[in-house]
Amino acid sequence: MDRLYFFDGKDLGNTYHKDKTCFRLWAPAASEAKLVTYEQWDDSAGLEIEMARSEKGTWFAELCGDHDGLIYTYKVKIGEVWDEAVDPYVRAVTVNGDKGVVVDLADTNPKKWTHDKPPLDEPEDIIIYELHIRDLSIHPESGITQKGKFLGVIEEGTKGPKGVKTGLDHIKDLGVTHVQFIPIFDFATVNETKLKEPQYNWGYDPKNYNAPEGSYSTDPYQSKVRIRELKEMIQALHDHGLRVIMDVVYNHVYTVADSNFNKLVPTYFFRYNDDGTLSNGTGVGNDTASERKMMRKFIVESVAYWAKEYNLDGFRFDLMGIHDVATMNEVKKTLAEIDPTIIVLGEGWDMNTPLPQEQKANQKNAYKMPGIAHFNDAIRDGLKGFVMDKHDKGFINGKPGMEDIIRKSIAAGLHYDDQIATYQTPDQVINYVEAHDNFTLWDKLAITNPEASETERKQMHKLASAIVLLSQGIPMIHAGQEFMRSKEGDENSYQSSDWINRLDWKRRADFNTEVEYMKGLISIRKNHSAFRLSTPEEIEQCLQFIDAPPNVVAFTLVTEDSRLAVIHNANWQSINLALPQQGDWSVLANGQLAGLEEIERIKGNQITVPPLSSYVLKKLS
Repeated sequence: MDRLYFFDGKDLGNTYHKDKTCFRLWAPAASEAKLVTYEQWDDSAGLEIEMARSEKGTWFAELCGDHDGLIYTYKVKIGEVWDEAVDPYVRAVTVNGDKGVVVDLADTNPKKWTHDKPPLDEPEDIIIYELHIRDLSIHPESGITQKGKFLGVIEEGTKGPKGVKTGLDHIKDLGVTHVQFIPIFDFATVNETKLKEPQYNWGYDPKNYNAPEGSYSTDPYQSKVRIRELKEMIQALHDHGLRVIMDVVYNHVYTVADSNFNKLVPTYFFRYNDDGTLSNGTGVGNDTASERKMMRKFIVESVAYWAKEYNLDGFRFDLMGIHDVATMNEVKKTLAEIDPTIIVLGEGWDMNTPLPQEQKANQKNAYKMPGIAHFNDAIRDGLKGFVMDKHDKGFINGKPGMEDIIRKSIAAGLHYDDQIATYQTPDQVINYVEAHDNFTLWDKLAITNPEASETERKQMHKLASAIVLLSQGIPMIHAGQEFMRSKEGDENSYQSSDWINRLDWKRRADFNTEVEYMKGLISIRKNHSAFRLSTPEEIEQCLQFIDAPPNVVAFTLVTEDSRLAVIHNANWQSINLALPQQGDWSVLANGQLAGLEEIERIKGNQITVPPLSSYVLKKLS
């Protein structure tokens, strides 16, 4: 198929003009193909128009006139069977994504629509905030009117319990640079015709890759509304100094039998085992075959479309280890040509999919993918314990002997064993301790340390966040981590209730001290370039570890601008430590407070660090 039918043209899908619309479909196995047009979204039958066979397995049709808003699908005959499917390249859809729609994309731009973006000098300057659209606003005390919607994300001046900032104002106040939205493309498992009924899903069940999800719009029946409102959200976030990362899920489809890919070109877009069964490295029933030329082309052109049309700033690849190295490098190259500041990051897990090991886009092959970042599970599991064993502990919650992995993680994982990762530069490393999946850190601590008091768990939690934010690489925090988010012990809340998944703004008010601490750590990172070194050579030169007692990791960062010392004490008792130099040291963080203002001053080189605390000190003389 790749040798005979690879099509390298740029006009797959529909191409709209005021005086005509062209349709091109890739379906090389079909003996006939038809364009089907509909009057209404719920019509069961439409007008069938023969498509002409064209080059490299494509079919072509052209309709004269202005067809903005035309509803359509494709029908193909393969063998003796006809099947109907939505255009995989379609950019607008009807309610629930069951049919495609031709749209004049220029008519979807908001009144204010620019390609200006917040400035970004280096990738290490990025601080990611991972968020679900619905979670942000659905709480009854969020103060947000457009609950669960794109527009709810950008409401200004919203207040919650005790007058705390909520929504956009809260995110801005934290000081993060990028908001990473878990899926906002059209997914399968929320019924957009029944939005008055409570429904929830994370969205890792792709249906139409190039169209926004309708349940997040104010009117999923109007195909342009979801596009325009998503653009409004992105524009407003840019206006408020926040960049936007989109979570993309090209590694699998919701179901193969119902997928547009498989209806139009059976078997081609998926991997199979030797016995003919679908491979299932994703764990959800199928793996797409990114190494095949037309699948690779689709992925690359899809992200390029989102980057150009929606002015996005990054793409987070779900289960990136399912994809191949060549595809990911092509994605990076294409996006860098559009905007070199676009970040490409993903889950570089080593997945059991029938692709040669040397081709898998995982952490072990990171050295083959310069400029592509990987989620660093070594720091995540090193800090709190292995996520697949809920009782396992890590550095912050009582497991001894974790100092080496934490030291290596603080130094951007550049010296990990090759069987963990082969990171070459700090911009390849996403440091985190909590994300949308698995237990939240707070819930994990409740399991691993049931004897601990709430105060002790708060200290462990803050210790983990401090290590993430003060390590080399790119930090990511999960929405609500700043107020120690709990999902009441739900380990996999992908389709749980709003009650479980919502950001609890009452908890944010109750944990105000902890939020202020997180804000302080972020400000320290942003104001001291020593925490954002860009090369292995800089890290080697500037970062030096200090001899420390067991369960303590301490280091200095020395640059032309400053001399800093950081101490992470994971013991349940205070420790004494000798700083590398005599003189005056200004304490910027002490496990309770953090920020740019001096908390206290230490003279000499002896310091006592309280239990379960991180200290940041700046040398004054």
